[in-house]
Amino acid sequence: MRSIVIQALDTGLTAALQARIDGKTKPPGSLGRLENLALQIGLIQNTLTPRLVKPHVLVCAGDHGAARAGVSAYPQDVTWQMVENFLAGGAAINVLARQAGMALTVVDAGVNHDFGARPGLIDAKVARGTANYLEGPAMTAAQRDAALAHGGRIVRGLAEGGCNVLGFGEMGIGNTAAASLITHCLTGVPLATCVGRGTGLDDAGLERKRALLAQALTRFNGSHDDALAVLAQFGGFEIAMLAGAMLAAAERRMLLLIDGFIVTAALLVAAKVSPAIIDYCVFAHRSDEAGHALQLDHLDAQPLLQFSLRLGEGTGAALAYPLVAAAVAFLDGMASFESAGVSNKA
Repeated sequence: MRSIVIQALDTGLTAALQARIDGKTKPPGSLGRLENLALQIGLIQNTLTPRLVKPHVLVCAGDHGAARAGVSAYPQDVTWQMVENFLAGGAAINVLARQAGMALTVVDAGVNHDFGARPGLIDAKVARGTANYLEGPAMTAAQRDAALAHGGRIVRGLAEGGCNVLGFGEMGIGNTAAASLITHCLTGVPLATCVGRGTGLDDAGLERKRALLAQALTRFNGSHDDALAVLAQFGGFEIAMLAGAMLAAAERRMLLLIDGFIVTAALLVAAKVSPAIIDYCVFAHRSDEAGHALQLDHLDAQPLLQFSLRLGEGTGAALAYPLVAAAVAFLDGMASFESAGVSNKA
């Protein structure tokens, strides 16, 4: 994959940003985590006057060969059908992104369907779905690297168009299973605790899913510390493309809005490649999917929301964006004690 250089945040502006935040007409710290967000965004943009420009949600879709083995309650065709729903503007992410004033970019990373040239869809298909990781690696090293590169290329195009804040979402029947395997390998959390009901498995389906994933683990002879090897063994093209997109976004000093379980699995891969990426991330919410809280704990991440979401698509990122915008707005528009002629504490 292309060499990525993500700069650690320059903390030289910390004192000046904090003084600007504390100088607003409020008791220090009284805007809570909005103040932390304002500080983080100012440091990412290296300015006392940060701006959010052309916010996007990037949704990558891909199919998984293991889906046909019963790791999901839904048939694989739902992946392409939901992409059609995105393109028609009828999915939850369409509604929430519009409400938040965010553009939506949909990517075919590897769906088992031919869409043809379609307005609103980026064709970055690596293959018509991954191979079945119950039988061998989900993708070759070349396919993995192609997916990572496509993700980076797409984000660099968005950045060149002016976008500096990007939410991440996904669609792919079977991808909670892939995310569970990636999470187990890269965090060391027991596999059984990572595996949830995904799209709605009943108790018997959940036990089958756990058994199948435990079986898949026995086929992997690589190091669990090798994130790219783990990604090739168990990942989906949409997960790989998101990891590449995240790395490119942080390299361009964009603000990354991290959604739920599958998106955070992609971030686990990206963070192994370049740990400095975490400084650029805002964690939108804590999902009700079983493994997400474990991922967040591993990353020492504090999510903004806990709404019992488990839909994916980037919906949590779209819901969290107005809070991010509010942090920038108060830093820019709120009067200081001095400008308002309000007495500060004695």
